[in-house]
Amino acid sequence: MRARAGLFLFSLLVGAGLIYGAEASGMGALPLRVTLAHGWKLQSSARVPQQGSAISQNGFSASGWYKTDVPSTVLATLVKDRVYANPYFGMNLRDIPGTSYPIGANFSNLHMPADSPFKAPWWYRTSFPLPASFEGKQIWLHFGGINYRATIWLNGHKIAGPGQVVGMWRTYDFKVTSTARAGRMNSLAIEVSAPHADDLGITWVDWNPAPPDKDMGLWRSVYVTATGPVTLRHPQVVTKFDLPNLDVAHLTVRAALQNVTGRTVRGVLKGNIGEVEFQQEVELKPHETRDVAFAPGHFSQLNFHNPRLWWPWQWGRQNLDRLQLRFEIDDEVSDSREVQFGIREITSKFNAQGYRQFMVNGKPILVLGAGWAPDMMLRFNPKKTEEEIQYVRNMHLNTIRLEGKIVDNHFFNLCDRYGILVLAGWCCCDHWERWKTWKPEDYTVATDSLRDQIRRLQNHPCMLDWLYGSDNPPPPRVERMYLKVLVECHWPNPHQSSASAKVTTVTGPTGLKMTGPYNWVPPNYWLLDTKHGGAFGFNTETSPGPAVPPVSSLKMMIPAKDLWPINSVWDFHAGGGGYTNLDIFTRALDARYGSATGVEDYAEKSQLMTYEGERAMFEAFRRNKFVSTGVIQWMLNNAWPGVIWHLYDYYLRPAGGYFGAKKACEPLHVQYSYDDRSVVVVNSLLRPYQKLEVSAAVYSIDLKKEFSREETVSIGSNSSTRVFTVPKLDGLSTTYFLRLTLRDSAGKLESTNFYWLSTKPDVLEWQGSKSNYTPASGYADFTELKNLPQVRLNVHAATREDGARDVTRVTVMNPSSRLAFFVHLRVDKNEFGPEILPVLWQDNYFELMPGEAREVTASYAKDALQDATPYVVVNGWNVAAATVPARSQRGAMRVRNVSVKSTRCAF
Repeated sequence: MRARAGLFLFSLLVGAGLIYGAEASGMGALPLRVTLAHGWKLQSSARVPQQGSAISQNGFSASGWYKTDVPSTVLATLVKDRVYANPYFGMNLRDIPGTSYPIGANFSNLHMPADSPFKAPWWYRTSFPLPASFEGKQIWLHFGGINYRATIWLNGHKIAGPGQVVGMWRTYDFKVTSTARAGRMNSLAIEVSAPHADDLGITWVDWNPAPPDKDMGLWRSVYVTATGPVTLRHPQVVTKFDLPNLDVAHLTVRAALQNVTGRTVRGVLKGNIGEVEFQQEVELKPHETRDVAFAPGHFSQLNFHNPRLWWPWQWGRQNLDRLQLRFEIDDEVSDSREVQFGIREITSKFNAQGYRQFMVNGKPILVLGAGWAPDMMLRFNPKKTEEEIQYVRNMHLNTIRLEGKIVDNHFFNLCDRYGILVLAGWCCCDHWERWKTWKPEDYTVATDSLRDQIRRLQNHPCMLDWLYGSDNPPPPRVERMYLKVLVECHWPNPHQSSASAKVTTVTGPTGLKMTGPYNWVPPNYWLLDTKHGGAFGFNTETSPGPAVPPVSSLKMMIPAKDLWPINSVWDFHAGGGGYTNLDIFTRALDARYGSATGVEDYAEKSQLMTYEGERAMFEAFRRNKFVSTGVIQWMLNNAWPGVIWHLYDYYLRPAGGYFGAKKACEPLHVQYSYDDRSVVVVNSLLRPYQKLEVSAAVYSIDLKKEFSREETVSIGSNSSTRVFTVPKLDGLSTTYFLRLTLRDSAGKLESTNFYWLSTKPDVLEWQGSKSNYTPASGYADFTELKNLPQVRLNVHAATREDGARDVTRVTVMNPSSRLAFFVHLRVDKNEFGPEILPVLWQDNYFELMPGEAREVTASYAKDALQDATPYVVVNGWNVAAATVPARSQRGAMRVRNVSVKSTRCAF
């Protein structure tokens, strides 16, 4: 009767959405799993006089507590419950108690202010039923992540204290068989404390402000499982090839078995990968834990002939396989696991210049990536994460770097599926790299944290590399400690001591560099510099500087009264440390394009600056492949609405930097060199091309053609080929244009590129170079651009369905005899917006020569329209703004221009 009642209660609460249902995981009937996502309450311990033994009882009243789901940090819950106004708008963050620390300071290195409500621990509490099927099983309570210390109570009993539960990057599995109540209600209470300045917590460095709670709380999932007497943990598949031959993949399968009883247990560990099966008998002594391996030398079926390989997205398919393992005792499943993996091997070596060269399945890859930032309050949105991974592919990038933000599992699953490599590791600039002040506890926390994260990541084919230091390598004791963990966990991928070029006595040089810049430098910097951040070696973090969003985004983050002139509110949404303002960027913008007259003008010119900056950086590293072996743009995105270091803004609005990077990284690409004026074809694909036609034309500001040349060239796979050089020309206007095209042997257009150049070059002061930038003593002059005559474009637009997405196809045609410069398109929901975001544009911010037409598509989620009519808005530097409907059509429809708004329209 009790079991029946428990099952009824469990089903009732599952149906009400208070908990997730129990489910079998893997091949057999075990483990059963209950995810505790909903029905939580949160309150400060300063307002709760009771102890955990009382709070974790079923009858405890949590009246007046805040409702929350898990995962959620404390501040994220309070913001959701509207205790505090949106902290991402204006200066609202500084209105939250506990934010009295200096603006721009690294809060992770500071103590909680005395007035902080997060100085005291906070309680998380929930009640939940366990199904009667858990009866007689070993019951486990799991935590994916707790920041930072915690005491855990279940049904009035203390499970673990702050000496055991400590560390931002730890995961926990507690056996609660004697405390949990199968078939009945259970109550769980966790008292969580924030990290101190001398703890191994999380830091936002100088990327953005830190939340005043230091991201304290249950930031990853909590769940309960039931197993038999032997648990199965950490399944792993490692692939080895006889490189360069890829005909046979040698797979090694491993797992950890733990006998949790006081008696000897005999059983059989069985596994399969598709139809390939394998097994071995295992005897475990009382309380023994043992790693069990299936090696291809002893299990010949694990030598896969003609395997389905996993490749980065531009090189092939992202084939994924599943390993299923179960441990059986007397033909009954004690525990089982199922993991996804890809058959691939990632290696690295030093090239002839001593730089680190990564290889995927034996093929050298030029890493083109950017640094990831999760939401500042660690709010994980699976849909948004996938949309951002789609942006990465749309920009033709192949890698994401995680500096200390080892985020949710969904992120890694998406990178596996989309073919995006991940370069991960610890963060800089806080206690993680202050080894001289480490306490004995810190060595344990660091060791356990690395072990937990490596086990999380070890099967993901997307994983490229692990950096167990960031700005600095650890001292020998710590480095040896980390290396021991990597060996014990059979980490299958490369690893380095830091992201910098610093040499250690344990492992020697890294073959990497971390030499900046991080602030604005002109486009010619990347090919002229030979000592710092220029296009040689592997630069693990660098950037052409700030990334001011379009004005529509600025209005979402800055109050109207503070939009112009640039002021302290703008600065607050810049970075920390040496990046607390936009002065260097603005000085260059005013000198190169003319002083900004308002926020719209400033935002528009900023898109030109970031487009040419990002394009020049990525193109430089691509031209110099494989003397250059990789570049990581700092950064991909922002943790909150920011004006520096992103390729798209917090609201997922792609702008100048996004499309500059997208242009530079297209797989088959024609480009210009700022140092020697060479025209280069870069091929990132694993196939050669024959008889490509390359053309270049130089135009004065009035579009008078000053030079043209065409050449036919064949290029190798995965290569960079100089084709010819544009001569130095006399008599050019101060601002002039270079247009490049690349066509295949059948005449199909493969790549175009359009540069605005100046006879007055940007001049760098090399002797003044710093870690964050090289100053300029002279600037290019693009002020003639403001005199470009206005152009009105003909616009055609229609929308059709394409699976789960809508695709708006836009044809824009320049009927005039003048240049249409920096043409910008967007799709709005209804005639007056809002803009549909996210959106995957085929191209944007492009030019149209006289009489030229271009067809461009925009793809977005089908539910974005919600039965509204999409409208296409066309504007540009010298383009009269127009809005046209893009109704659902079988074919494109010619539509007259309407709603002409202004000669210069804000971007």
